[in-house]
Order: sequence, then structure tokens, then C-alpha cells
Amino acid sequence: MKPGGVKGSEALLLAVWQRIGRHLGIVECTRAVHDMLRDIMPLEQALVFGVNSEGSLIETLASVPSGPDAVPVRGRAGIAPRRTGAVLAWCARRETAHGWRAIPPGLPLTEMLPGSERRDLLAAPLDAGGGRRGILLFLSTPGRRFGARDLVLAQSLLEPFSAAMAHDRELRDLTKLRETAEAEKKSLLDRLGSARPGDTIIGAESGLHEVMDRVALVSGTDAPVLIFGETGSGKEVVARAIHNRSPRAGGPFIRVNCGAIPPEMIDSELFGHEQGAFTGAVKQRKGWFERADGGTLLLDEVAELTPAAQVRLLRVLQDGRLERVGGQDPIHVSVRIIAATHRDLAAMVAAGSFREDLWYRIAVFPLVLPPLRNRRDDIEALARHFAERAAVRFGLPVVLPSAEDVALLASYAWPGNIRELAAVIDRAAILGDGARLEVRQALGAPSAAAAPRPAASGAAGARDAFLPLDDALRQHIASALRASGGRIEGPRGAAALLRVNPNTLRGKMRRLGIRRLPPPANEAAG
Repeated sequence: MKPGGVKGSEALLLAVWQRIGRHLGIVECTRAVHDMLRDIMPLEQALVFGVNSEGSLIETLASVPSGPDAVPVRGRAGIAPRRTGAVLAWCARRETAHGWRAIPPGLPLTEMLPGSERRDLLAAPLDAGGGRRGILLFLSTPGRRFGARDLVLAQSLLEPFSAAMAHDRELRDLTKLRETAEAEKKSLLDRLGSARPGDTIIGAESGLHEVMDRVALVSGTDAPVLIFGETGSGKEVVARAIHNRSPRAGGPFIRVNCGAIPPEMIDSELFGHEQGAFTGAVKQRKGWFERADGGTLLLDEVAELTPAAQVRLLRVLQDGRLERVGGQDPIHVSVRIIAATHRDLAAMVAAGSFREDLWYRIAVFPLVLPPLRNRRDDIEALARHFAERAAVRFGLPVVLPSAEDVALLASYAWPGNIRELAAVIDRAAILGDGARLEVRQALGAPSAAAAPRPAASGAAGARDAFLPLDDALRQHIASALRASGGRIEGPRGAAALLRVNPNTLRGKMRRLGIRRLPPPANEAAG
């Protein structure tokens, strides 16, 4: 590329800015510009030095080319602040071309570039903003000198090179921030006892061993999975385990609670909408299917989907394509579907409230999670895990449950399953204030724990051993409301204690006929 006057110079500058606009690092940018300039000026080597905010050193940011014939750079940082100032002051002299080209005796640049005294040199200061400065140097080929046109061209490159150095500094800062965040995340996950969510499942060798054997079978495939289990039994944890063990582990894992989405918004939430598709659609929005492209989408409480949403879900499962609300162009997505529910879908299919063809599509590989009351051998390990996690979350000393605590926990009916156990341990850790776990108080009134009963045989004995599920759930929600002072939302509300969405909790309260409760008398007095 040989510039023909002003137009040629403008074309060169445009090419340089295009290179820099790609957010390349300073080395890549210097290499690209060096390759463009070698054909139009006697340029052998281009170097960029960075000066830190304190002006205490010069750091080699780029040296192109870097082969055996290039002038070596001595040291990464070898010029003291006083002498750095001398270099920058010399570079800033712009009265004559000689001030840019000659190397004055004793200038520290000669110490960093041995042999440069036999070359012609152009040098200029760079300003990357934020107190960051640098120096741009062009070394000529041996036996040749830079001309006046070369000086003008080099002068025009100061602004794009300053921008390139600023980009490079920002990239390096962002890299450091990302590395720091990754290190902090890893440290936190290590403290929580898990290298990655879903990698460690307590009870995998005992109460959940049959489930985990089936997880190992299905994880390597893309088959849809349907997980059955009571509320709080760990359906999301198992779904994450399937995702983390699958070829899609590098993609997103997105959980959608179908029961928490208003019926009129389900299509928009799952499949997205176009701008102007309905009142309030002020801009285009990608749905959860598009956001999960390349990964796994967990449809929790899938039985709550409306009939219209069931039809559209079936189409996505059949051909991998969807249309946004208000859109006409089909969009291809590659998403693995994991559905979860606590409802009896087979009965819903028989009753006509759930599509039979959709049932066959999502129930390719069913998994049934046992409730916590059927995994009592896992309660101690789960309680220890949640106690360690609570200590980290609340900044308390680690206090593990005692044998008496474990006995109390094992005697409870756990209508809320593992989610309720986690909430009870969190509450016990807060009440104990780092000195102990107040498990008995966290469980509530003595009647809340199912007292051990004599062994009973037959169906009648089994019925007597447990409260009806709705009664137990009603009792548990009432206990959470009392503990939260009647609040539903917020970090100390009943929904947070029960680990459920506030709207889901309100729906259960309406179904069970529960009203908001006032705080207990002893708390009100306090």
C-alpha cells in the first residue's frame, strides 16, 4: 500500500483505525500497523513502551518484529522515574525533525535498545488517558533514514496508537478482574464444599443411589427427562446433575417455574415476543428457549402450563423450532428439555387436562425422587452440609448438629422435604448465633415434630403414622409465617424461609385457606 499524497494517507489511517476498532491487543495492533507501514517507509521495527501511573518505570508492551534480527530490549522495567521523565520530555520536543530523529547522548533509550544508535529513530509520547502514558518508537532499517513524509505519517498515528494502548490496558484490567472473580468464586464454592453446583449430591450413595444410577445412564444422551417428586425434594439439584454430566455442560442451564408465570404471559416468557406484539411489548424479547440455546431448560411445575402453551411446547420438541409471539419467522433452537412436577401427570392425561402427546414427548426417561421421610439415613449428612453452608452465608462459626439434634430432625415428618430442612438449619444457626444450633426452637412447637410412635403393621398403621399432606403443609406454612412475623416477601419473609417464590406461596395459601398470621405474642412483646 503506497499512499499517493493526502488520499493515500487517509486510506492508511482508515485501515489503522479499522484494525484498532477490532479491540486487538497492543501487540496484535502494532504487528498489523508494522506490516502496513513497511511498504511505504524504511521501517524495520516498531516498539511501544508503557509508563505506569506513578511514572516509576517503562514497560515493554510491544516489540515487532521479535525475531533474531530485531533489536533486543533489555529488561522489562529498567528506567527510574527521573530518567523516565527525561525520555518523555525528549519525545515531546516537536520543534524540528531533528528533535524527533536524533538520539541525544546519554538518553536512557540507548540503554534499553543496544545497537539503536546505528539506526534512525522516530519517537513520540502516547496518552492513553487516566494518567497512563507511553512511548511509540519506530526504528529504521540499517543504512536508511526517515524522511519528512515519514515524520508526518508517524505523527498522524499517535492518536490511533494512544487509543490502541488504552484498549490494551482495559483488556488487561478486565482480564485481571475476571481472574480475580473466578478465583473468589472457586474459593467460595470450595468453602461451600462443592466445586460446581450439582457436582456433589448428598445421599448419592445411599437414599438416592437408584436415582443417580439412572442419572448416569441418561446424562450422556439428549433424551427429555421427566422428574417426579414432592415439593422441595431436590428436583432442580438432580436436573443440574444431569446437565453438568452431559455434553451440554458448557452451555446455559436455565430453570423456569411454570407455576409462577401468569397464564397470559407464559407464551411470551417461554418463546419471546416481537416489538409491538401486544400492549407493553416496547422492544423485542428473547424467551427462555432462545436463552437456553445450546444448553438445558428445566421446566419446573410443567403441569401448570396452559393448553395453548402445551401445544407450542410440543412443536418445539418435535422439530426444534419456535416462533416468538407476534413473529412469523421460525427460529431454530437446540435445547435439552428436563421437566419436573409434583403432580400426577398420568392422572391429568386421563382427565384431559394435560396433552397425551406432550406426555409421551417429555416422559421419555422418567425419574422418581423419594421424599425426605423415606431417606432418613441421609438427614444427618444433609443437616451437616446445611449447617456448614449456613455458617458461610451468615458469617458464623461452623457448628454441626449434635446427636440430639439429629434425633429431633429424624423424628420430624418433613412435609417440605429437603428445602424445609435447609430452612430449619438456617433458622437454627441464626437462633444459636454461632454458639449452637437451636434445632428444637427452629422446628417450632413440640407438636410440629412427629413424635416416635410404636411400630404399626398393615395399612391402618401406615395411615396413622402420617398426617394428611395438606394438613402437614398447612401446619408448616403457618409455622413459617409465625417465624417471619406474618411477612411473605423479603429476605426475612416466609417465602425466603421456605425457599419458594412469593407468588407460589400465596397460591398455596389460597388453596389451603391460610390467612396471614400476626407475629407470636412473645415476639410482639419483644
